[in-house]
Amino acid sequence: MLKLTKKADYGLMAMKHLAEHADRGACSAKDVAEAYGIPQEALAKILQRLAKARLLTSQHGINGGYTLARDAKTISAFEVIQAIDGPLFITSCVTVRGECGQSNRCTVREPLRKVNESIEQVLKNIKISQMKEELEVIEVKKPADLITIS
Repeated sequence: MLKLTKKADYGLMAMKHLAEHADRGACSAKDVAEAYGIPQEALAKILQRLAKARLLTSQHGINGGYTLARDAKTISAFEVIQAIDGPLFITSCVTVRGECGQSNRCTVREPLRKVNESIEQVLKNIKISQMKEELEVIEVKKPADLITIS
């Protein structure tokens, strides 16, 4: 089953938090961890990886913490996941080397490569600024709207 790691989940949550609180300045790993009930030590390592990938900037000192390195509209979910987990591959044959014991006889290699490519493209199109919980809006029609008399 294709599933994001907990680290990737935490990284996306942290990036969304930093985007939503950008006007307040830097946020510490402790603040973000407490806001979401994430283990602080784990989150600190994730934030360091994101800073190393130049998705975040870190500031030391009393008012230190993390801020987005770029506008949230330009940072994709794919970049965040890749910075934390490395390349995204749904099967071993879609890797850079692309070889396994079945390579010569495989009949699904190309379709799986296309699936991997599609997932990657979807994640590249989802920007941190777009990641928000949306409540489902249900429109309730009045009975008079549903009945048409001719």
